[in-house]
Amino acid sequence: MKKIFITGGSGTVGSSFIEQHYGKYKFYSYSRNEKMQVSLKRQYPDIEIILGSVEDKLTLQRSVNRIGPDILIHAAALKHVDSAEASPIQAIQSNIIGSLNVIESSISAEVPRTIAISTDKACSPDSNYGYTKALMEKMFLEAHTAKSKFSVCRFGNVSHSHGSVIPFWLSLRSENKPLPLTHKSMNRLMFSREEAAHLVHEAVIRLEDDSKPFILSQKMKTANMYKLARVISENIEIIGFRPGEKLNETLINEKEVPYTFLDGKYITIRDHENKNKNKLTGEYSSENAEFMTNEEMIKTVAETDKDLESSLLKSKIY
Repeated sequence: MKKIFITGGSGTVGSSFIEQHYGKYKFYSYSRNEKMQVSLKRQYPDIEIILGSVEDKLTLQRSVNRIGPDILIHAAALKHVDSAEASPIQAIQSNIIGSLNVIESSISAEVPRTIAISTDKACSPDSNYGYTKALMEKMFLEAHTAKSKFSVCRFGNVSHSHGSVIPFWLSLRSENKPLPLTHKSMNRLMFSREEAAHLVHEAVIRLEDDSKPFILSQKMKTANMYKLARVISENIEIIGFRPGEKLNETLINEKEVPYTFLDGKYITIRDHENKNKNKLTGEYSSENAEFMTNEEMIKTVAETDKDLESSLLKSKIY
């Protein structure tokens, strides 16, 4: 059974990945969040939890060397735009220095495959979070060797991730409080936790046989955030832009388009130009991707809660 070491393993992506593949791999969850680590261990008794931060190179490197994983998934990050704007030094410590520690730990332990989790905010960045993730992508691609392979998964917004807007709005709805929204025209590319975990596993599989590094993403639908909020409540408060926010996010920019390779829903960015037709014809963003229907937004909000889905369908606030 192959061993998978996940930084930020008790977070949204790590725990979803473990949920999907528990019993198929031996998992090691590395995170500084003791409460979430203990909760994860109770849910999945056969995993090993390790308390530590990616910023703590000594603990990280010792852990990776001791375990000798076949695959390392780097999901730990300071991931909120407003937090990174308020604390740029901490964003650098977590997302750049922490990522470098992961790279050096993987190389030291000769980990065959290492995958980093990135974001659409790394593409044409306009925020501290985006800048740090864009640098992280470049670092991982540069680190790739025949012995220790590195690649990247680039996400859109993961619905129901820890600290994300949908759970926040649902909590406000339960308290009869207004839902804060930046702008009525704000759009976000969005996919589920399960889809995010599937994308990571797809990268893990592809990297085994691929001799060159890549950024793997996928097509996803756009949610207009005002309409998404209206699915939950009529009580919406427009608060204006916060530092680092944009109306739309770009998943693949114009400069990357010639280097894209399409395979069904998957979009791969490589280091060489695609001379064939199986590539994007223009940038892929929340502005030009297919928009979610109201019914799809309801399913996104409700996720697996069928009672909530039924309630939202009946209310037809939108």
